[in-house]
Amino acid sequence: MRAFFLGTVAACRAAPGPVAPAPAAQNPSPMVETSRPHERVDTLDVRGTHTIITGLLTRPVDVFVTQGTRVDQPVTLLVHFMGAYGPVAHAVSQLGPGYVLAFVYLGAGGSAYERPLLDTLVFPRLIARVAEEIRVPRFGKVYISGFSAGYGAARAILSNDRLAGLVAGVLLLDGMHAGYVPDRTVLSAGGSIDTMNMTSFGKFARRAVRGETRFVITHSEIFPGTFASTTETADYLIASLGLKRARVLRDGPLGMQQTSDVVAGGFRVLGFAGNAGPDHIDHLHGVYAFLGLLVRDFP
Repeated sequence: MRAFFLGTVAACRAAPGPVAPAPAAQNPSPMVETSRPHERVDTLDVRGTHTIITGLLTRPVDVFVTQGTRVDQPVTLLVHFMGAYGPVAHAVSQLGPGYVLAFVYLGAGGSAYERPLLDTLVFPRLIARVAEEIRVPRFGKVYISGFSAGYGAARAILSNDRLAGLVAGVLLLDGMHAGYVPDRTVLSAGGSIDTMNMTSFGKFARRAVRGETRFVITHSEIFPGTFASTTETADYLIASLGLKRARVLRDGPLGMQQTSDVVAGGFRVLGFAGNAGPDHIDHLHGVYAFLGLLVRDFP
């Protein structure tokens, strides 16, 4: 799991009065709260079969097929990047027959996922290898999802129009980041988001707004400090589409607390409270609820 850095906030001068001291850097946030339960799913409650594919990436790919899946009927594939296999397999198992998961873990950091997927042959080969493994002629739909640093793979895949055309929808779980310009210069200090890092996400989001694809994004309030937070990148994307957040206050999965919502066509952004490590992991364990938004109609 990536480390979190809460950047220092620029001191504000009152008039009259002294300059307020900047808070110390936090890694991760030392805050401990009990207002949200941070529940975790039972990863033993997974119904289906599991196998492993080797030789395609630097680490094995876990393949999970939901119970009751028949290869002579339409089968949907979810390729997930980063996190833990258990919660994601649990989420896919809840969808019922006809779903297959290819779980990819390549270590920490967005570049660990972006670099290999920039090779435009890797993603189609992965799909083909999974189809061969479970003996289906082809998949009806292919979705991709990423938790935390897994966004790097999604960005690489969507940066190629041909590969993006293979994807029916994308789910990013508290993991859509970008650099600052100048490097490591936060917005409050005059920096801006590196828009080049957001180009492929913006293009796919516009397709989702038109109803051509699905794009679901969740984010916490964690502030890394050295690169743009998931809140900042979501704000940028929402503004670029001419949309606005709706303020909400409702319970999310496993005790999460939702604070904002954006819905336009097949595009949705859900903002959640929390700026500590457990709040980040909540998004991974809540994937069962968010995955439903990706493959089914929005409620």
